[in-house]
Amino acid sequence: MSTTIGQRWRTGRWVALALVVIAVLSAVSALLTAPRPGGRMDPNSTDSDGAHALVALLRDRGVDIVVAKNVADVQRAARPDTLLLAAETYWTRGADLLNRLQSVPGDRLLIEPTARVREALAPGIRIDSASALSAQPDCDLREATRAGIVQLGPSDAYAAVGDTDLTRCYGGALVRYRAGARTVTVLGSAEFMTNGGLLKQGNAALAMNLAGDRPRLIWYAPQKAEGGDSASSLGATITDLIPDAVNWIIWQLCLVVVLLAVWQGRRLGPLVAEKLPVVVRASETVEGRARLYRSRRARGQAAQALRTATLQRLAPRLGLGVNASPAAMVAAVAQRSRAEENTVHHVLFGPAPSTDSDLLHLAHALDDIERQVTTS
Repeated sequence: MSTTIGQRWRTGRWVALALVVIAVLSAVSALLTAPRPGGRMDPNSTDSDGAHALVALLRDRGVDIVVAKNVADVQRAARPDTLLLAAETYWTRGADLLNRLQSVPGDRLLIEPTARVREALAPGIRIDSASALSAQPDCDLREATRAGIVQLGPSDAYAAVGDTDLTRCYGGALVRYRAGARTVTVLGSAEFMTNGGLLKQGNAALAMNLAGDRPRLIWYAPQKAEGGDSASSLGATITDLIPDAVNWIIWQLCLVVVLLAVWQGRRLGPLVAEKLPVVVRASETVEGRARLYRSRRARGQAAQALRTATLQRLAPRLGLGVNASPAAMVAAVAQRSRAEENTVHHVLFGPAPSTDSDLLHLAHALDDIERQVTTS
């Protein structure tokens, strides 16, 4: 008896130890593979707006990347042969911090700079609202011509200030000019450099060509405010924190609201109250018609009513008119629901059911088709 108990204890001990090891390995694996959240262009974030993938690719390429959390880190790491990547910098507040960044040696790569950042770090450019963005480089910049066609996403376009010798690519979304011994590159969009946009056509090549242009890269994408507690104490106003295109969007929305109010005000008249002779609930109407169809065995009429109602609801969702041909309706429904056209044609335009069970199956089939088209 004691030998059996001892054997069971030893066996159970190894089983328990194996379960503990499996649990520990699972926890460590989950911790290592879990997504790391972060803000836009955060080099440690694996979210779609983060830049962990680009940083990993650049390091594999041999680029020495210094992640700077504040302006002091940038000043300590900067050298004449470094490239400073400054992303957005909405959080860099105060003229003093921008002046310190302005005095940092080395080239600059500015990503979606705000108005204050452009004024301090790229005074040779301005917003060009008249430019049309392009997926083609349309320039002789080596980094852009090697990347070819890219999908930048929503972007600002830039033009030269004064007599600045500006190289413009992709309709002004990527610009470069020389300021003394320094090369300043400005990008109007960061989307193509993020984890979510890096896999699109040409995006990874352009991002690596621009960010990997120097052997040492200072990555400055602050995720929290630096420089002060309030905008008023730093000499900034609320308009300094608003992107340039927001004002145009607000004016356009106001114009649309005014035009809509004028249009609806001329079209609609006063309400007319009409006393109904009797109020019948919709459920009672449906049940009454169903009983009439069943009492007269009018399965054909009931099936036709179900099919007609389904087609009337599907036609607007499919972009078809009320007089669309059966062939066009069947093709559109089959494409949206990924069902065979013969099956769709049988359900929507097939023969009348011969039994109540067939009528019930037809109703279920029509519901399935409508749900698939609605959710596709």
